[in-house]
Amino acid sequence: MNRFVELLSLSLLFLVFSSCNQEQSIDPEVAPLYEMCDRLFSESKSSFHFSLSPEYESQSKRSYYRVETERGTVRISGSDKIALAVGLNRYLRELCHVNVSPHSYEDVALPTRLPDAQEPLEGEATVPERFFLNYCTFGYSMPFWKWSDWERLIDWMALNGVTMPLAITGQERVWLNVWTELGLDPEDVKAYFTGPAHLPWHRMNNIDRWEGPLPDDWIDGQVTLQKKILERERSFGMRPVLPAFAGHVPQELQDHFPDAQLLKLGEWGGFDEKYGTYYLSPTSPLFSEIQRLFLEKQTELYGTDHIYGIDAFNEVDAPEWSPEFLAGVASAIYNSLTDVDEDAKWLMMTWLFYYDKENWTPERVRAFLEAVPQGNLYLLDYYCDKAEVWRKTQSFYGQPYLWCYLGNFGGNSWLCGNLRDVQTKFSDAQVSSANPPMGIGCTLEGFDVNPLMYEFVLSQAWAPAPTAENWLLTWANMRGNLESNGAIYRAWQILDRSAYQDFSQGSQSVLIHSRPSLYGYEGWNTVPDYLYDNNELVEAWKLLVKSYPTVSTHQSELEFDIVNVGRQVLGNHFMVVRDAFAKAYESSDRDQVESIGVRMNELISDYATLLAYAPYFTMSKWIKDARDLGAGDDELADYYEHNARSIITVWGQSGKQLTDYASRAWSGLVRSYYGPRWDYFITSVLTSMDQKSDFDQEQFRKEMIIFEEAWRNSSAPIDETGSPDPLDQFALSLIEKYFD
Repeated sequence: MNRFVELLSLSLLFLVFSSCNQEQSIDPEVAPLYEMCDRLFSESKSSFHFSLSPEYESQSKRSYYRVETERGTVRISGSDKIALAVGLNRYLRELCHVNVSPHSYEDVALPTRLPDAQEPLEGEATVPERFFLNYCTFGYSMPFWKWSDWERLIDWMALNGVTMPLAITGQERVWLNVWTELGLDPEDVKAYFTGPAHLPWHRMNNIDRWEGPLPDDWIDGQVTLQKKILERERSFGMRPVLPAFAGHVPQELQDHFPDAQLLKLGEWGGFDEKYGTYYLSPTSPLFSEIQRLFLEKQTELYGTDHIYGIDAFNEVDAPEWSPEFLAGVASAIYNSLTDVDEDAKWLMMTWLFYYDKENWTPERVRAFLEAVPQGNLYLLDYYCDKAEVWRKTQSFYGQPYLWCYLGNFGGNSWLCGNLRDVQTKFSDAQVSSANPPMGIGCTLEGFDVNPLMYEFVLSQAWAPAPTAENWLLTWANMRGNLESNGAIYRAWQILDRSAYQDFSQGSQSVLIHSRPSLYGYEGWNTVPDYLYDNNELVEAWKLLVKSYPTVSTHQSELEFDIVNVGRQVLGNHFMVVRDAFAKAYESSDRDQVESIGVRMNELISDYATLLAYAPYFTMSKWIKDARDLGAGDDELADYYEHNARSIITVWGQSGKQLTDYASRAWSGLVRSYYGPRWDYFITSVLTSMDQKSDFDQEQFRKEMIIFEEAWRNSSAPIDETGSPDPLDQFALSLIEKYFD
C-alpha cells in the first residue's frame, strides 16, 4: 500500500512538473493565443499548440497559417499571431462547428473530443490589412461597454483576422489636456463635449455640447479602458488606428487666439445653431501647433502605431470648394502629422465622396487625394455593398484603399446583405484595377442582426475564401445543422434567396418601430419596405423552430436565429395589419377598426415576448451598463441612462429628423416605447371616429413628441417579461396564430 502511495505521488509530481515545463516552454510571442484559448474554452485549452514559422513570410510575403491535428491535439503554425488566430477560427468553424460571437455573454462550447482533420487546413491572406469598426459604432453599440465586452470583441477580431481596428476610446482626456494647455477653462471644455453615446458625431465635427457636459468619471474611466484595449490589440500584432486633429475646435478658442480664423460649419442633423461646430483650417499656423500638442499628449498616454484617423468635412460643407483650397487642406493635414511623426500614415473615410457626391466632383477629389504623397493616405471605401467609390475615382488616383462593407445604419434590426455580391465585388476589385485594394473591412455603424454577413466579409481576405454556398453550410452547421438536421441548412438557403438579396439601405426598420401613421411611414429613417415574399421567411422560420427540439449543442445560436427571423416575419406582417386598419378607417367601419386595433396590439405584444427569449434582443444590458457607470451616484446614473435612451430613440432634439434612426428590436423598447405609441395611435383614431372628425395626424405627431421626450427623460424600470413556454412552443403558437 505504501509502495502504491509512493508511485502515485511520483506520478502526480511528474504531471505537475510536465505541466509547469509546458507552461515554461511556451514562446512568449504566441502567449496571447494560449491566453485567448483560456478565456474562450479553458477546459480544452491544453489541446491547442501554436508556433510561429517565419519561413512562410519570407517565401510569400503574405500571412499564412497551417492547422494539423492528431488524436485531438491541434497544432497551428503560421507567419504571425493574427494568422494563427485565423487558423484557429477556421478549425473551430469547419471541424468543431463552433462560432465565437463578439458578445461577451455568449459562451463557447467545444466538443468533448476535438475532431481531427483528414488533411491539414492551410490559408494565405490575399490582402495585407483587415479593418474593423466605424466611428458610429462607438455611439450605437459600445459607449457603455466594460472591459469584459472589449476583451471578447478583441478576441473575435483576432479570430477574424483584423489587423487595423479603429481605437478612438479615451481621446477626450487628450483633448481636455490640449485645450486647457492652450488656455481654455476645463469646465468650458467638458461642456463642449457631448454625452458619451453622441461623442462619435462630436469627434466627426457634426455637433457640440449636446447632452454635455461630459462627467470627469467618464473621461478618466475611458483612459483606463483605452490602455487595456490597446495593450490587448497590440499583443496580437494589430495596429490600432488612433485619432488625430482634423480641425474641430471649441468656440472659446477664439477668445485666446483672436487672429485665428474659426469658421462655423453648417447645420447638421436638425440641431439648433447653439449645437453647431467650429472649424480651424489646416492651412492656419495654429492647426499644426494643435496637432503637435495632441499627438504628443496622446502618444504619452497611449503610444502609437503610426496610423491616424482624420476625416475632414464629414457630412458638412468645406469652407471653400476650389481644388486649390482642398489640395492645400489635404497637404496641410498630412504635413501636420509627419512634422510630429515621420512614420505617420493618414487613414480617412471616403464616405464624404459618396454622401456629398454633388460637391465632391472628380476634379476636387483628385486634387485632395493627390496632395498627399502616394502610399501615405489610406482610404476606407466605406459603403462598397452599395456604391464602390474606387470605380468612380480611378481607384482613388493611386492612393491605397480598403474595400469595406457597411452593412447597417444605426445598428438597426433588419435582415439584409448579399453574400455573392460581396464576393463578386471584392474579387473584381482585386483583379480589375492597376491599384487593387490593400485590404478589406467592415464598417458597421452598430452591431446588428446579420453576423452571417460581416464574418463572411472578413473571411474573403484569405485564400481559399469560402464561396457563398460553402459559407451557408458552414454557418448552418454552427447553428445546429450537422448531419442529423438538414432543416436548418434548408432554412438558411431560403433566407439566402429572400432576405439576403439586398444590401443595407438607410434606416431600414419594421413598421412597429416607426412613429405611427395611417398610411406609409413617417420620415426617411424608419423604412419598412422589403423586396421578397414574407411567406418565404415564414417557411424558413418554421424549419428553424421545428429543428429546435433536436439541437442540444447549439441552442443559443439557434435561439438567436429563431428570434431574429421571427421578429422580421412578424414585423413585416404588421404592415399588412396596419393597412387593413387604415382601410377599415376609410370605410368608417368603427367595429372593424377596433377589432383590427386589438389585433395590432396583440401582434406588438407577441413581438416583444418573442424578443425576450434571446439576450441580444433585450434592452436590459444596455441600460444596466449605462447606469453602472454612475454606480453609487443616482444623479450620475440617471444621466447615463438618459443618454443611453436618447441615442436609440429621439437621438437629438425633440421632433427633429434623427428620431428613431437607430431602430432596435429590443423587447423592453417595444413594450415601453414602440408599443405605447401604437396603442395611443389606435385610441386616437377611434376617438376621432367617435367624434365624427378626421384623424389629425399632425396633432398626433405633436403628442408623440411629448411622449418620446418624457420616455427619454424617464428612469422607470423596463419590462421585458417573457413567456414561460419553451421557445419552440411559443414560436409555433405565433405561426399558427398569424400564418396558418
